[in-house]
Amino acid sequence: MGLIDGHCEEKTNFSSLHWQDKITEPLIQHGKIFATETAESHGNNKGSIWVVLLSTFVAVCGSFEFGSCVGYSGPTQAGIRNDLGLSLSEYSVFGSILNIGAMIGALTSGHIADFIGRKGAMRISAVFCIAAWLAIYFSKGALSLDIGRFSMGYGIGILSYVVPVFIAEITPKNLRGGLTTVNQLMICIGTSVAFIVGTVVNWRTLALTGLIPCFILLLGLFFIPESPRWLAKIGKKEEFEVALRRLRGEDADIYQETAEIQDYIENLQDLPNPRIQDLFQMKYARSLIVGVGLMVFQQFGGINGFTFYASGIFVTAGFSSASVGTISWACIKISATGTCLGCFLTGISFYMKGHELLMEWVPILALSGILVYIGSFSIGMGAVPWIIMSEIFPINIKGTAGSLVTMVNWFGAWVVSYTFNYLMSWSSQGTFFLFAGVSAATVLFVAKIVPETKGRTLEEIQTTMNY
Repeated sequence: MGLIDGHCEEKTNFSSLHWQDKITEPLIQHGKIFATETAESHGNNKGSIWVVLLSTFVAVCGSFEFGSCVGYSGPTQAGIRNDLGLSLSEYSVFGSILNIGAMIGALTSGHIADFIGRKGAMRISAVFCIAAWLAIYFSKGALSLDIGRFSMGYGIGILSYVVPVFIAEITPKNLRGGLTTVNQLMICIGTSVAFIVGTVVNWRTLALTGLIPCFILLLGLFFIPESPRWLAKIGKKEEFEVALRRLRGEDADIYQETAEIQDYIENLQDLPNPRIQDLFQMKYARSLIVGVGLMVFQQFGGINGFTFYASGIFVTAGFSSASVGTISWACIKISATGTCLGCFLTGISFYMKGHELLMEWVPILALSGILVYIGSFSIGMGAVPWIIMSEIFPINIKGTAGSLVTMVNWFGAWVVSYTFNYLMSWSSQGTFFLFAGVSAATVLFVAKIVPETKGRTLEEIQTTMNY
């Protein structure tokens, strides 16, 4: 839109401009956009999609691991508390300390991914998660349990940033939205599997199952290319072209896409290394508002309260056992609509219970509300913030911006997961009505602020968003 209209003039000599003004020049010309679309379509017709799909599959093993870690505390609350004698407060620390580790992981994620590459960052994450699962498996008390959970959080804090970024950087624009959404799908599946398996095995055995996606990820990384955009950024031209060729196919014409990416990278090379304060320049204001705003709304809508303490919610709502509700929760987690409606229904159920109205309907209404909420979150607010985050920031600040946005996400997750049991003690219905209000506000934010990115290259999106 703004990229093409009024931006078809010839490039200015960048060396004569101040660095802050360099990036305002048109980075993609109309002809290049058209040629790139043709080249991408040509590459896709030659079957190169299989390398992209393989790379995406390997990366989203990290997403599955993410989901396994998040879902672990849900079905294991009673078992861990009984076996290790943890109080409610101690278990709340165990449930929420994952987010503290994830915040630290998020702060370092961008720098790690920029320094050793997207694949290197995923390897480090897998190693931390393996060590964490083993620490939990061998735990004899709260301290080792919390250390394992903290390390797990650090690992998935990195994964939560690097997986969607890696997928966005390797896929052609016509596939990017769909394949980036697979990240959230696999998080949902990982959480669901943890919930279902956790109802039939004890908490130590469940910890061992978390090792499986880590080993698949580590092995799979040997067979996929690094992000071409990252290779271009660090000046590895030959490796960049080889990686892009693998991803687009031997017979694909990658000339225009190569030129487009290299032009964009070259225009960023003379910029100074980004600092956290650089993100607050006016030219990045919209990207920062969108990125941070979506993460705030995602977390304060209550997702981690539902996820971390699902079994406790079902028991409180009147189920004789948490297993029925937990398994149903896991099965429906991948589709449906209406987080606001889901929270509202759950709040109504607890209101009815508090006033002893239609008591036989309370468990059914609570279950319905939670299933609607979780299903809706999985296909909407669960996926969208990570997709948008991976698309809107220019590569020169992507590491710093991604770290900040991901840290905000995990801070929100910690606040909700740590306070959820206390909120429930204060007012069960009030807790869910509060989450419903946040979900309603999210609708307005998305409608007014969040851009449409479908069918546009990363370079197009970033140029029109930030300058």
